[in-house]
Amino acid sequence: MMRVLLVNPPRYQGVSVIREERCEVTERYSILEPYSLLQIASLLRADQHKVSLLDLNGLDMGYSALKEKIERSKPEAIIFRFTPTTFDHDLETAKIAKEMSPEIRTAGLCWTLHTLGPQVMKEAPALDAYVTGEYEVASPRLINSWEQGEEQSPGVLTRAGYGGDVEPLKDYDSLPLPAYDLLPNLDPYFVTAPAGQPFSILYTSKGCPYKCSFCTVAGTPLKMKSSQKIIEELRYLKDNYSLRTASFFDETFTFNRKRTEEVCKLLKEEDLDIKWYCNTRAHLVDKELLQMMRSAGCRGISFGIESGSQKILDTVGKNIKIDEAKEAIKWAKEAKIKTFCSFILGLPGENWETIAETMRFVKETLPNSAQFNVAVPYPGTKLYDDLYGEDAPQADFRLLYQDSAVTGTEELTPEDLNQAREAAYRALYSSGRWWGSNIKHVFSEPSDFDLAFRYALKIVNNFVFHKMKDAH
Repeated sequence: MMRVLLVNPPRYQGVSVIREERCEVTERYSILEPYSLLQIASLLRADQHKVSLLDLNGLDMGYSALKEKIERSKPEAIIFRFTPTTFDHDLETAKIAKEMSPEIRTAGLCWTLHTLGPQVMKEAPALDAYVTGEYEVASPRLINSWEQGEEQSPGVLTRAGYGGDVEPLKDYDSLPLPAYDLLPNLDPYFVTAPAGQPFSILYTSKGCPYKCSFCTVAGTPLKMKSSQKIIEELRYLKDNYSLRTASFFDETFTFNRKRTEEVCKLLKEEDLDIKWYCNTRAHLVDKELLQMMRSAGCRGISFGIESGSQKILDTVGKNIKIDEAKEAIKWAKEAKIKTFCSFILGLPGENWETIAETMRFVKETLPNSAQFNVAVPYPGTKLYDDLYGEDAPQADFRLLYQDSAVTGTEELTPEDLNQAREAAYRALYSSGRWWGSNIKHVFSEPSDFDLAFRYALKIVNNFVFHKMKDAH
């Protein structure tokens, strides 16, 4: 048995940080529980290790709390998550641990940089191990290896070298429930605005077979939990934490239509009274399915539209048609499901005309909310390889913010893209038709008034005072 401390590092310059797989970003207006660490905790417990958790981000605590925790619990190993843009800040976790006791083993997780393992280890001297493989399998095996006095483990890069590829998890249903009991409560957590709490995220599937050139999870194996397993987790959260709102954090929740139908059916049969949100692709919904989702508690759906230009979508391998995206938004709004659409400015081939096409798409479809990010060449993506190749100088991963461009296109500079992003938000937030559409929705759905009011305050604060920085 080893004493293991799991750490979600503090907020960065006062801004909350999401440290979850494809979403390793600063995010001013969402505070998510460290789901992946809770999952690791339950797996380590199954192997009889003594596990504790410190969510410094969620509790808005600084590194002094980590020092106190280490002093009290005297962990033998610490596992924490980090992101590219908060790298040096997050790595203080390992540095502090080593300063307090050089015998503490330190391991870090960051999906975005998993193809840059040697660079990460070189720039993080206090890190003993970097988990680059599937964390549900690689993390427990690492702790078991350390317990047995071994220096290498599959799916992990250590000072002794890479332990080889780890065998992927075959049965996603085999995972135990995340160790939610390690959280004092769900009070700190919310997405977009603090409404509808208690709130939690859940993974009901992971991976995406589609191969969008800009995405860090493109072409990864798809693993899905059964509808019964999903309901089991929701029931646990309802019974123990009075859960009101859940966000299915999957890349593509509706990938399997039959499973989506089963989840909806069971949610109604169980009468859990939980409102939920999900992410998916616009061509994987239809009018009937959306109405079924609404009747089962779905109140919001996020579509990764990316661009209003078919040329751009085809260039990046999005595998979707503009008309499909328009229909999906229309059907969702008819079902009284709020629509959240994300767009990326600066994908290959972008120019002022394609940006104009995107804005025309937004003005025509009027989603309830829109995010405008700049294209980011994340390591391991086709976009990264196309931009940098083997010999070209690479962008500092610490600068890979979705709100500040590090690269342009043939016709647009990074400065152009930053200006286009700000202009896109200005055009949206000054649109009387857009505000009118949202006000009409609130009148038809009075239960959304609190969320709508808080969201409006967020818009004013974010756009006027923060210029959309750390907002996605």
